[in-house]
Amino acid sequence: MFTGLIEHLGTVAAIALDSGGCTLTVSDAGPILGDCHVGDSIAVNGACLTVTRFDPQQNGGWFEVWLANETLERTDLGERKVGDQLNLERAMSPHVRFGGHFVQGHIDDTATLISRTPDGDSLRLVFQLGEATTTRASLLPYMIPKGYITIDGTSLTLTEVDDDKRTFGIMLIQHTQKKITLSRKEIGSKVNVEVDMVGKYVEKSVKAALSGRGRGQEI
Repeated sequence: MFTGLIEHLGTVAAIALDSGGCTLTVSDAGPILGDCHVGDSIAVNGACLTVTRFDPQQNGGWFEVWLANETLERTDLGERKVGDQLNLERAMSPHVRFGGHFVQGHIDDTATLISRTPDGDSLRLVFQLGEATTTRASLLPYMIPKGYITIDGTSLTLTEVDDDKRTFGIMLIQHTQKKITLSRKEIGSKVNVEVDMVGKYVEKSVKAALSGRGRGQEI
């Protein structure tokens, strides 16, 4: 479990592809590796990945993760290149302030950046989702203005949602622009999207109740 508050920016140091996926090496990650162990979870651009090897000293501190084909298909990580920066967050610990929202690190889909507009010191970004298919349901039912969304691992507030255009927007304050990669993405870039899981549970509960499946069983 994560909070969506990015701790550090790492750098893609190496990508080793094979038929089952790829090994991704992230460097410049020393500040988040002081308490790291093999098997720990780190959210990389919002995707919860398992550390398979690491060294907190060499090359500014590096770690390796394995990306299965499912992860490559569901996220933007398959499009990252050596030298790209990545948003990093360690799994949430029980003794820290909970400043974001509940983030699982399970990417629901990707969206495309279609607009960026300065607003004083802030930056407004608009994204478009792909059309729903038989294998991928639309995420729009889980999005509401002022609701939570996670983009590339960052907990953000939705400022607008247009169901007809399949678009949604957020605003980045100046501080956030400096701390994450999102403010530097170009028009046409893909981003990883995870919607608020509370909405998913509410939808399932309501559907179950309306169909009668949510009623308790007598013993």
